[in-house]
Amino acid sequence: MTARGWLWLASLLSLAAVSVGAHRPLSLAGANSHHALSVVDASAPTQLAGFVEVPAGPFIMGADPARDRDAFENERWSPTAGEGTVSVDTFYIAPREVTVEEFSAFARARTWTVDQRALAGPPTHPVTFVSWPDALAYCRWLGTTLENTASTPQQIKALLAGGWRVTLPSEAEWEKAARGTDRRRYPWGNEPLRSRANYESSGTTPVGMFACPECPYGLADMSGNVWEWTSSPYQPYPYDPGNDRANLDADALWVMRGGSFDDAARLVRTTTRGAADPGARRPFIGFRVVISRSARRTGNQ
Repeated sequence: MTARGWLWLASLLSLAAVSVGAHRPLSLAGANSHHALSVVDASAPTQLAGFVEVPAGPFIMGADPARDRDAFENERWSPTAGEGTVSVDTFYIAPREVTVEEFSAFARARTWTVDQRALAGPPTHPVTFVSWPDALAYCRWLGTTLENTASTPQQIKALLAGGWRVTLPSEAEWEKAARGTDRRRYPWGNEPLRSRANYESSGTTPVGMFACPECPYGLADMSGNVWEWTSSPYQPYPYDPGNDRANLDADALWVMRGGSFDDAARLVRTTTRGAADPGARRPFIGFRVVISRSARRTGNQ
C-alpha cells in the first residue's frame, strides 16, 4: 500500500472515497511496514474509529537538565524540581497529522478562508501554512461533520453528544501521548533514531511514513515532520490545567510541540516546548486533532 492508501476517519467522512465495512477499528502504525494497515489486535492501543485512546492517569511532565543534557531551561518544572507529575483525563488522539488532502476537504466546505499555500503540498503530506485559528476552525468543522454524518460510528456520536469536542490537544495531553508514562526523551526511547522520524531533512514526508512500534500509543510523527499546534497558551512551568485557558491578552503565544523536518534531534524530543504567534503560517507548522472531554471552548469552539 502506498502512502496515499492511509485511511483515517476524517478522510472517510470528508472525501467519501472508501469504505471500512462495519467500522472495524484500524491500526495505522504497523510494526512490519511503513505503510501497513491492519485490524487492531487485543494487545494494541485501544482504538475508536481511527482515534487512539490515551487512558486517564498521571505521567511525568517536563525535563530535568540533570537527567537530560539536551533539556532547555523552559522545560524545567520549577526552580527546585526538574520534572512534575500531571494527571490528564482519558482522551482520543489522531494517529497522525492532518494531511493536505483532509484540509482541502475543509477548504471546499467554504466555512473558513484558508491560505492557498496550505493546499499546495502533496495530498498525503501534513498540511502546513496553517495558523492557530485555522487549526481550530478545522476542528470545529470536523466535529460538526462527525455529528451530522450518518456513517459516523455511534461511539463517536455519543461522545460528541455528551460534551466531548474535536479540538487540539492541550500541552499536557500532547506530551503524555508522545512519551507515555516512562519519562522517555523521544517517543521511541531515549536516543535519537532517524529511522523513526523525519528530522534533519529537507522537507515533509507523507504522514505515517515512519512506523514507530516502540511508541507508547503507536502514534506517527510525534517527533519531526511538522511542529504541531496545541490548545495551550505558552506559560512558564509548572503546568496548571486550571490556568490553561484562553482568557489571555491578544499578544499570547501558543505552544507547539514535536519539532519539524528541518530541526536537529534536540528539538524533536518529547519535552521540547516551542511557541508561536497565533497568526503564524509557516512551512513547518501543522497540527493533529483529539477528541477530548476536558476541552475548553476556545474562540467559537
